[in-house]
Amino acid sequence: MVRLTIIIPVYNGEKIIERTTKTYLDFFDKKLKNNYEIIIIPNGCTDNTLAIVRRLSEKYSRIKYFDLGFPGAKGKAVIKGFELASGDLIGFVDADLSSSPKAFYDLIINIKNNDGVIASRALKGAKINIKQPMLRRLLGKVFSLLVRIMLGIKFLDTQCGCKLFKKNAIKKVYSQIIISGWAFDINLLYLMKLNGFKIIEIPTEWKDSGESKLTKKAVPEMFLSILKLRLFYSKFNYLLKLYHKK
Repeated sequence: MVRLTIIIPVYNGEKIIERTTKTYLDFFDKKLKNNYEIIIIPNGCTDNTLAIVRRLSEKYSRIKYFDLGFPGAKGKAVIKGFELASGDLIGFVDADLSSSPKAFYDLIINIKNNDGVIASRALKGAKINIKQPMLRRLLGKVFSLLVRIMLGIKFLDTQCGCKLFKKNAIKKVYSQIIISGWAFDINLLYLMKLNGFKIIEIPTEWKDSGESKLTKKAVPEMFLSILKLRLFYSKFNYLLKLYHKK
């Protein structure tokens, strides 16, 4: 069994995926030798991404891939990665190198006795080399406020695409995820909370790649997704409690 699985979801990333993959390979070959794997999940790409990923997997034994075959949200790709992962530690990063291999390695160093650790651009000590546009930052603050009020998740940055969890935590919750869009990370973290797993947040180094598609139209989707999570898991927990009382 490998020590670490890094999942990279990608959609139409022919210009970035090879550079990102080789950057992670170069770094983790030095840190972990062959004791890790990278699982790349193209999700219905219409450009040359799949061919590039296939070629990389043929050249490097640490690389695996699975093509979803349809354009899906990031969450669907990450969930498939969770299903395929064999590492004791399982994490995911964005395909655009907004989080460097060193930033991801910081998660490994800090997970210790916790069940998971997430990178944060909002904590004191975070280093943001290239900031997001003002609208994106504003939407992020609104989203964070809604999450804290409605779900009781206290993290300052739930949306940074650089997270790491222990295998037992991921394998217990990933099949229960119901949202694969913008609120996928919230769904995952909320399930971690409901199952009593201890997740910590650490400051990270990050840069905006300019690849994000998030717009102000995503705000209603965010709100509805959070409401859906609150209602669904409240009902789920109620039925679960009834079952255990029998």
